[in-house]
Amino acid sequence: MSGPTAAAGAGASPGQHSLAFRVMRLSRPSMHADEAVLRLNPTDLFAGEDLISDANPQVPSNLLDLASSDPSFAEGGEFDFRKRLFIDNPTDAMGLQGFLLLPQSFGAIYLGETFCSYISINNSSSYEARDVIIKAEIQTEKQRILLLDTSKSPVESIRAGGRYDFIVEHDVKELGAHTLVCTALYNDGDSTERKYLPQFFKFVVANPISVRTKVRNFKDNTFLEACIENHTKSNLYMDQVEFEPAPQWTATRLEADEHASFKNSKTRDLLKQPVFIRANGGICNYLYLLRLHEPGETKDDAGTVLGKFQITWRTNLGEPGRLQTRNIHNNLPPKKDIDLQVVTVPSKVILEQPFSVHLRLTNQTERTVGPFEVYIISGISSDDRSVMLNGLQKLVLPLVEGSDSINFDLNMVATQVGVQRISGITVHAVQEKKVYDPLQDIEIFVDAE
Repeated sequence: MSGPTAAAGAGASPGQHSLAFRVMRLSRPSMHADEAVLRLNPTDLFAGEDLISDANPQVPSNLLDLASSDPSFAEGGEFDFRKRLFIDNPTDAMGLQGFLLLPQSFGAIYLGETFCSYISINNSSSYEARDVIIKAEIQTEKQRILLLDTSKSPVESIRAGGRYDFIVEHDVKELGAHTLVCTALYNDGDSTERKYLPQFFKFVVANPISVRTKVRNFKDNTFLEACIENHTKSNLYMDQVEFEPAPQWTATRLEADEHASFKNSKTRDLLKQPVFIRANGGICNYLYLLRLHEPGETKDDAGTVLGKFQITWRTNLGEPGRLQTRNIHNNLPPKKDIDLQVVTVPSKVILEQPFSVHLRLTNQTERTVGPFEVYIISGISSDDRSVMLNGLQKLVLPLVEGSDSINFDLNMVATQVGVQRISGITVHAVQEKKVYDPLQDIEIFVDAE
């Protein structure tokens, strides 16, 4: 069901050579749609609405035979315009006549498709072309791919007015400008000098889809969100959208719950419907949960590479396409020298009675760090602060060995009831003279009794 379409190309002047290349792209046809959705009734050409209305009930006799075959002509011999709304065939509503339409232009070429071309070398002279060596290759900005070479078995002869045809295929794996280079080396007439014919046919490869990703880290879990957008002018049916994780990771796709009858069906995998993405900007979103293989392994040890996507699709008439994305990286925040975390907080705090917040300071380096001072930064006046330190305003911590941690308590007191926040707990490294970012706010519930 392939049809040839003329290619946009350039080459040598035909007057200088006996041979000339013609390149036609083999591409699938499309369904021919009728542009006139509201079809004309033949009787309207001879008799208007006024002639066959109630005021003029007489219909000319020469129209009766023509109108009798029309569904809008009622059994009683009167026209009923309401019946014009009826559709004799369900396909009439689509405007499709069942015909296939061959492309009339070179068309758009997208990354991941297979470029298939029908090439004809024609002898338009009155001389026979002998010992013809034909080469066809694709040139891109990065590489040169040979598609056909008849050097070892040249075409013995192309008679005057004759031609030699062949088909080449190329899996498009690069974006941007491409050039199909067709060359012929041959003899013609009585001349013993070999003639060289080069012709160039240029086309541009566009991106059919874009894959936008977001990576979010939450404790031991990593979530990967992918948005696939269709940039082509035709609908795409995604056969496969698979995320291949790096060796250190496992990936699970998160989907909405399916109906029980379909979830337990034995033919679920066999009858799985492709994902439909509408033309000209349609999108589809995917969400994956990533976890490390080893429970004790950290995200820093696993590296930044999470994996890549394998995507395959088909167009309206089943033309395939395939893309593989680059590696997707996990943009982890820079590793801190120390990590301050909350261990325990009282479930309920009594107003104006002392309580303790249990904290842990971890040295995430291989060297000994410290000593440290722990305090609450002064950004809020003591009158406005609802939770304050009770006693010493600075707690001094000793040296901490590499990859070691130390637990400590902060004694505090609440001055207001309700849900309050402990904010501004900060660590200061005395020797390095470095102040680390404050701890995230801690919420507590303060009761009067």
